[in-house]
Amino acid sequence: MRSLIQVACYCCLAAPLLAAQATANGGKRLYIDGFTTKAGEEELRQDLTAELRKLSSVILVSNPANADLILDGGGEIWIRGYRSFSPRSELKLSTNGTPVYGGFMSVELKNKQGVTIWSDLVTPGEASNDVSKDLARRIAKHLAEGLLRPEIPPSAAPDRAPAVSLHGAGATFPEPVYQKWFTNYEAGNPGIQIAYDAIGSEAGIRKLLSGEADFGASDDPAGIHEIAPGQESNYLFFPSVVGAVVPIVNLPGVPDGIKFAPEALAGIYLGKITKWNDPILKQANRGVALPDLPITVIHRSDGSGTSYAFASYLSQVSPEWKSQVGARFEPKWPVGRGASGNEGVAAEVKELGGSIGYVEFIYALQNHLSYGKVRNQNGEFVEASLASIGAAVSHAMDISDDLTVSLVDAPGPGSYPIASFTWLVVPSHVADDAKRNAITLFLRWMLGPGQQQAAALGYLPLSQDVVSREVTALARIR
Repeated sequence: MRSLIQVACYCCLAAPLLAAQATANGGKRLYIDGFTTKAGEEELRQDLTAELRKLSSVILVSNPANADLILDGGGEIWIRGYRSFSPRSELKLSTNGTPVYGGFMSVELKNKQGVTIWSDLVTPGEASNDVSKDLARRIAKHLAEGLLRPEIPPSAAPDRAPAVSLHGAGATFPEPVYQKWFTNYEAGNPGIQIAYDAIGSEAGIRKLLSGEADFGASDDPAGIHEIAPGQESNYLFFPSVVGAVVPIVNLPGVPDGIKFAPEALAGIYLGKITKWNDPILKQANRGVALPDLPITVIHRSDGSGTSYAFASYLSQVSPEWKSQVGARFEPKWPVGRGASGNEGVAAEVKELGGSIGYVEFIYALQNHLSYGKVRNQNGEFVEASLASIGAAVSHAMDISDDLTVSLVDAPGPGSYPIASFTWLVVPSHVADDAKRNAITLFLRWMLGPGQQQAAALGYLPLSQDVVSREVTALARIR
């Protein structure tokens, strides 16, 4: 399954390069490498091979030495439960019915130099009689779409750039993609070293303000205003990727996929909904035997951009939450027990039956956490995925001149309501010429090749409109 998955991911991220080469040569030579998964590897390989052979934009080869591009990847698919043969039935734990799959496949496409030029994250469909064929179709479809994207010209670093060390600090929300970016960027630019401390948005902004960090990372576009009012004009916000926050639950005897109306999440975190069989929860989960079990609320104890995104959503959908708590790095939680980081929240939820918490989307996937669907403005209960996060971005309001905008509770069909940009924050004035050039060059790389490496880790790449505006804004760093 790994080979097949990576083909999809790489095809998505490598779209620009593939488009030009496939047009010139009548198809790019593609080798499907191995991929890591626990079961069904050969079946997925066969199904993916059959789907990719339908594409005129690629030519499959059996020897990697003859390939222009190599696809590989990894992930895991598991059965979340079974849907009864009755179309009116909900998901059950019983094995009588059609299996409903959970999990993910991270796919990457690399060139001959081993550089990732495209990536994707593929999740099983809601109803899949044959999960292998379903994944293969999705991967091939995404690859075909990726090949149609226009080429993004790479930005070249100067041949004799001085050695520079940069230090960043901040959000845990985008840490996986940041660490991947910094590693890959350093490999192509050996004179630059970038260290990053994922200590939370609030702590990162404080380090930036004190001069202990060259750049910060925040999920809260108003973070500097909250900490140091009046200094906002001294810093620039650059959106890096789009992510999502999901509510995770531990409900013994109840299958995955609990549905949450906005008033349910707000009521739980306000301490007004205290039992899992509360009428508001039962109304959204008809057919599910919700237990008469107390709800244990878990929240972050540290100043966190993940908390900001979650609290921002609650502020948007609940006037009571907005007036009593609001959206902050570290809200004054009315109820619940705190835990540090995604790891702490996940550990508490896993240990305590009847508990609920919140973590980043990709963290939930990678750690097999049960996460719920959330009702959007359109009245749909939507599960987080790259597609539903993308729908939220497409229906959100126009981005402001300072490149900040909220994506929570975005309107439109298919929109996942707890989505958010995350930002890299840099001083508008950098006195050190070498550091200023290094920061600017990295940001240019991030907006080009870096974007094509994000999807495999569960983050939505930026739209071309946002990228274009950010490229223009780079001139404001002086």
